[in-house]
Amino acid sequence: MKQNGTLLNTPLNKDMIELSDLHIDEMGDNHIATSVDTPMRADAFDLSDDEKVAAIEKHFKAIMDVLGLDLTDDSLKGTPRRVAKMYVKEIFSGLNPANKPAIALFENKYKYNEMLVEKNISFYSNCEHHFVPIYGKAHVAYISNGKVIGLSKLNRLVEFYAKRPQVQERLTVQIGRDLQAILDTEDVAVIIDAKHLCVASRGVEDDTSSTVTSYYGGKFKEEATRNELLRYIDLKTDI
Repeated sequence: MKQNGTLLNTPLNKDMIELSDLHIDEMGDNHIATSVDTPMRADAFDLSDDEKVAAIEKHFKAIMDVLGLDLTDDSLKGTPRRVAKMYVKEIFSGLNPANKPAIALFENKYKYNEMLVEKNISFYSNCEHHFVPIYGKAHVAYISNGKVIGLSKLNRLVEFYAKRPQVQERLTVQIGRDLQAILDTEDVAVIIDAKHLCVASRGVEDDTSSTVTSYYGGKFKEEATRNELLRYIDLKTDI
């Protein structure tokens, strides 16, 4: 395995070193994102999943040790490996393009040309600034351009982009833009309503607020179409 350019041997960036604690805290608390694409290094997949698990296990064990936890305790000694496996194979699995769900399109034979809305899609993500949970509901809508997508694939697309360190604004745009590309239509909308534990459990410690973000493309930029979507989202469905 190469020693240079791996996740374990990455030289510190000069700009990272010069960031003050104040700037670091401000970036996190002010929800700053640097790009629409998730920031990834070119060598992000040089290591296999198993190699990543082994490396993270080692480093997380060191973190627990620094915190003063007794790693000989039966309850704690397996935690480093559990966390490592959870990071790579579960909550951050959306970082790997190989895990993107296969999405097949179908001809719109029933000629349904109205809005389709998949609402209240539950998702769990993690704030990239503090690595604590973001969770909530996503509402995804599109108007067919001759092709339709299986309903469950909308849920899986949300899940794929949520399973990575995220900023809610980026998550919203990533889902919207990818769905536009998949369906070959601009007529796509995404609305996300989520709670951030970096707000609720630390910092300002506000447990009552939530954050709403939206992405409107094509016909959804028109007020009438957008209002129709919002009515559907507000519609009470006791099922």
